[in-house]
Amino acid sequence: MTLDHVRTLSAGINQTGVRAYNERLLLSILQRNGGLPGSDLARRTALSPQTASVILRKLEQDGLLLKGEPVKGKVGKPSVPYLLNPDGVFSVGLKIGRRSADLLVLDPMGNVRHQLRDTYDYPLPKTVFTFLREGFAQLMDEMPGEMRERLCGVGIAAPFELWNWHEVLDAPADEFAAWKEADFVAEVGRITALPVRMVNDATAACRAEHVFGIGREYRDYVYFFIGAFIGGGVVLDHAVFEGNQKNAGAFGTLPVADLQGQPGHLIDLASIRTLELRLIKADENPRQLWQQPQDWSHLSAHVEPWLAQTADALAIASVASCAVIDVEAIVIDGAMPSGIRSRLVDMTRTALAAKDMRGLIRPKTVEGQIGANARGIGAAAGPIIGQLFLDRSAALFDQG
Repeated sequence: MTLDHVRTLSAGINQTGVRAYNERLLLSILQRNGGLPGSDLARRTALSPQTASVILRKLEQDGLLLKGEPVKGKVGKPSVPYLLNPDGVFSVGLKIGRRSADLLVLDPMGNVRHQLRDTYDYPLPKTVFTFLREGFAQLMDEMPGEMRERLCGVGIAAPFELWNWHEVLDAPADEFAAWKEADFVAEVGRITALPVRMVNDATAACRAEHVFGIGREYRDYVYFFIGAFIGGGVVLDHAVFEGNQKNAGAFGTLPVADLQGQPGHLIDLASIRTLELRLIKADENPRQLWQQPQDWSHLSAHVEPWLAQTADALAIASVASCAVIDVEAIVIDGAMPSGIRSRLVDMTRTALAAKDMRGLIRPKTVEGQIGANARGIGAAAGPIIGQLFLDRSAALFDQG
């Protein structure tokens, strides 16, 4: 995957006692930009060549870096790029969604090495934790010993306050109330015996896009993820901003209007649940929207009006977001076929161009690159970021 422009990171520090920071900085640059020789890394970080060389050799000895093939064609001896070792570290991600749960193993390049999925009408603790227990045992059986030894943790991505979602999911309130007593972190820790991190599911999707996708091109942007219910995230100054209660980017409650001008909320007009309701009204099975591989081509009579409404609602939400945060871009992704996502982005861009944005700077409207798996990938990315990379939202600075 080639990006037009990857923003640079900050300079390094040569003083004694900050090697951990400099290690993370070098690893982060290689993750964002691909292989680079030591001389380029030293120049980009303002580290002395000797300091950079010592750190790179240490990272290579630790199995986190590999040396690539020499690059010839320039004056002087060929340069040898350093590369992230895709087998250097692994993590597990658990995504708990309103319609499905995913369990996956991620490498530092953002590649999913193993994945399991369970679907349901609505999530309950017993269902989810049974899937985790059985799925984790299966993954451990299938995983080579050297991979198991390099697992650094588990990340959980789930909607906050799941017990409040019973009405919109047509689920029994008494059963859903069990989520209020469920301790995600403790239960996952017992099952996996690994360090556990938890994050809102839409924030996790934003993190995946920021670390592995098109988010690397922008410093500040708003991210929308259209799943069963819409959510999102906010990126400020190259970091996913989680907010005081770690719930930033909860765009569902934004007031918008439908195509007839009737007031409503974004969650009711720009979620896949809205498309499900259209199918139910037409006596169609809504679960076909979630079947893998996803194919909505036979549902165009229902998808087309949903796309028009969703694009207009996203445009209104984008204007509201720009009025609060001066962002470079609006990034749109979701749990839908890629062709549908591309059309939604194009239609949102067109709808936004027609909105009154006096006093605002119109942002770019761009398509996310991670797709339906973004929440699980973002969950699994948390432990890897915490081990290797610079990210104020999830690594060095998340304890304060």
